[in-house]
Amino acid sequence: MSFGIAGGSGVVVPRNFRLLDELERGEKGIGDGTVSYGMEDADDIYMRSWSGTIIGPHNSVHEGRIHQLKLFCDKEYPAKPPTVRFHSRINMACVNPDTGLVDPKKFSKLANWHIESTMEHILTQLKKEMAAPYKRKLPQSPEGSFF
Repeated sequence: MSFGIAGGSGVVVPRNFRLLDELERGEKGIGDGTVSYGMEDADDIYMRSWSGTIIGPHNSVHEGRIHQLKLFCDKEYPAKPPTVRFHSRINMACVNPDTGLVDPKKFSKLANWHIESTMEHILTQLKKEMAAPYKRKLPQSPEGSFF
């Protein structure tokens, strides 16, 4: 589904409609069910605060671990990407080791954001990054550690 300008008519899908569509997809579980996301507070009428979960990919140092994330969609979403922060401690080049914040300059999905991108795309790309062969030897904090 596209959420830009429709057919050159200047019609833009309202932000909340877009977020409601993402909420429906995220709550169903994505792909094999190892990535999911949803509203952090059902009473947030602006739909800003989201939580995400990534179950670590097989054959990686993250295998079987449950990684929790926070996503914040400000009023300019989806024109601008959400802020993404790991709540679970993780050692990845694109994640600030002190705060858990995903650095948009170091994570291509945020650096190359476009209006059709979604939170689902972010989470699935982070999972792919976790599985990258060159990251298999990165030491990780004990499971259950948080920022």
